[in-house]
Amino acid sequence: MGPNMAGGYGGWLSDAVLGEGPAGMSYRTGRYASLEEWREAGRKRVLECMAPVDLGGTPEARVEESGVHDGVEVEYLTWQLACGPRTEAVFMKPAGEAGPLPGVLGLHDHGGNKYMGWRKISRTDGDPWKVQAEHQERYYGGAGWATELARRGYGVLVHDTFPFASRRVRVADVPEAIRRGGVDPEGDDAEAIAKYNGFAGRHETEMEKSLLCAGTTWPGVYVVEDMRALDVLCGRAEVDAGRVGCGGLSGGGMRTAYLAGLDERVRCCACVGFMTTWRDFLLYKNWTHTWMAYTPLVPRDLDFPEILALRAPAATMVQNTTEDELYTLSEVKRAFGILEETFGKGGAGEMLKCELYPGPHKFDLEMQASAFEWFDRHLSRRS
Repeated sequence: MGPNMAGGYGGWLSDAVLGEGPAGMSYRTGRYASLEEWREAGRKRVLECMAPVDLGGTPEARVEESGVHDGVEVEYLTWQLACGPRTEAVFMKPAGEAGPLPGVLGLHDHGGNKYMGWRKISRTDGDPWKVQAEHQERYYGGAGWATELARRGYGVLVHDTFPFASRRVRVADVPEAIRRGGVDPEGDDAEAIAKYNGFAGRHETEMEKSLLCAGTTWPGVYVVEDMRALDVLCGRAEVDAGRVGCGGLSGGGMRTAYLAGLDERVRCCACVGFMTTWRDFLLYKNWTHTWMAYTPLVPRDLDFPEILALRAPAATMVQNTTEDELYTLSEVKRAFGILEETFGKGGAGEMLKCELYPGPHKFDLEMQASAFEWFDRHLSRRS
């Protein structure tokens, strides 16, 4: 075996420990009589390994401010979870629409920028932060895709999740020894934001160790936060809780894989720019990814795409790109094959759509148009 993340141990880890065949709890093994039986067993196992924390019940969302921007009504919300600072979020819908509307939980990306959360995928005024506009230009074709989806006729909620933006770790709250030049910015100060993001990237290792020492995992926190946000969305008077989806790019795709795989309320999803195999992470690409992706022990039981496949036969879109440096293309295609085999074996092949676009890591306007049509197809009518 050539150079890999584990050096001389890579072949042993991939072949003897992880193994070549379907993981032990894969639906592809044939050991489950139905998708329903597999979903129940698989979700139970993933949740067990995640060790989800208790963040309380449905949070009480408070409207801090509201307005209309370019035909979209915007409410700036906050709510308090069982730990940490108040969560900030935006809820958007077409101006004047009372509903019931289909709803989508927009899941922001990681992008090496923990200072921003909901702002990464939303445009709620005519004067976006410079760092916000640059982020959207780089990854989203210049659009705030969550706002564009709201304009299309959806009730869209986007919230900051742990540990981003309002939910971020403050530099002032950690020991001096691990601040390493980090600062706590205020507003749109590009230099201070860069220093904060440098600190936050380095701090992921310390946070991972702390989470494991507490007996939980990173998905055990943010997936629960996303579920509580889904509670808020489903509780909105304007939203039809029976027609709800979620989606996002990169870290938002990662969050989609877990949330859509585990929560029955998600009727339709678009997982963008975050699909590959555990083998790809193990051997080649874990250095390009956040600690937030990993749930200990799950790879023995389910390959990464099978976490998302736990939602079969519900509507599932996956989009990746051919020149994304975060993944090995052959493993992306292998992951697509795992999804296709699982949905097909369960008699739900038509409910899965895997798309591969040319270019780097992105969710550009062409990809957004396809994803929006997918949401329209599966959420626009009552069923």
